[in-house]
Amino acid sequence: RSVLLSPSDLSWISKIQVNQPAVLRRAEQIQARRVVKKEWQAAWLLKAVTFIDLTTLSGDDTSSNVQRLCYKAKYPIREDLLKALNVHDKGLTTAAVCVYPARVCDAVKALKAAGSTIPVASVATGFPAGQTHLKTRLEEIRLAVEDGATEIDVVINRTLVLTGQWEALYDEIRQFRKTCGEAHLKTILATGELGSLTNVYKASMIAMMAGSDFIKTSTGKETVNATFPVAIVMLRAIRDFFWKTGNKIGFKPAGGIRSAKDSLAWLSLIKEELGDEWLTPELFRIGASTLLSDIERQVSNNPLSLAQIGKCVFEKEMNNPYWAMRTRDKNSSDLPHRTQSSVFFQANLHLK
Repeated sequence: RSVLLSPSDLSWISKIQVNQPAVLRRAEQIQARRVVKKEWQAAWLLKAVTFIDLTTLSGDDTSSNVQRLCYKAKYPIREDLLKALNVHDKGLTTAAVCVYPARVCDAVKALKAAGSTIPVASVATGFPAGQTHLKTRLEEIRLAVEDGATEIDVVINRTLVLTGQWEALYDEIRQFRKTCGEAHLKTILATGELGSLTNVYKASMIAMMAGSDFIKTSTGKETVNATFPVAIVMLRAIRDFFWKTGNKIGFKPAGGIRSAKDSLAWLSLIKEELGDEWLTPELFRIGASTLLSDIERQVSNNPLSLAQIGKCVFEKEMNNPYWAMRTRDKNSSDLPHRTQSSVFFQANLHLK
């Protein structure tokens, strides 16, 4: 779990500057690579399934479609495909289901009836705009937790970022943290509405300092959602925070991740920027509603031998030959060296 940090002085935030050209070059480098060797793509796609927060956030959501969502979360890949790949007995599920607060009870009931322990996540705090009174937003968290949500995806007040009110943002997220209680707090930054990559980095740091368990790119409702440049900035913030505090904070991209190829690119990015330690559902999620269908389609078109699948799909250690990825160092599970952040961020962190 994350730890609250009380900043005695946030003046250092104003000194941070992100080197945007360097970030964009880094994003281009990663996206230009062939992400995963073809013979191992099916295994990686099955692994990607375990990171998905399977989501429905529509105005016409009903108990029936939430029930179908929960069934798909428990049985994400067709049984005949899993048997063909000899992984039908591995308990493959998505990481969580994500719904509106009013649908939490439906999701909890459906998963309980299915005998599943998949977590239920709820968006909250005036999702997606966050433009409601703070008292109302806190009550929304409380009700979602009361109904059985064990993960809360909150949205921040973007005005606080755009106007540089960093202490107010810290206080707001800290109240979200307190209201969540034992539920995990995922803080949505809505990066497409923050104005600059520098603001993305600053908001990421404040969210982590205030006790977020995850930082998340987007609601999926903005014009611009999860992008590689934004992700790189957030991942470097996570890395810097870890170096300074020893606390590992999770990352969740969301919005526009629809294809199997997209999911492989995101897994590759996490491996490159944070290392294998972050490639677990406890530290990495993908917010998606339609991604699963394409993964299932691609797996059916790209089967592996039973021996290959058996050795690689559910390995705890990801740095063996079966997880061959074109990365900086295939044999290392350590975080990239500390000095690599200096190209991007021209400030020292002063967390107390």
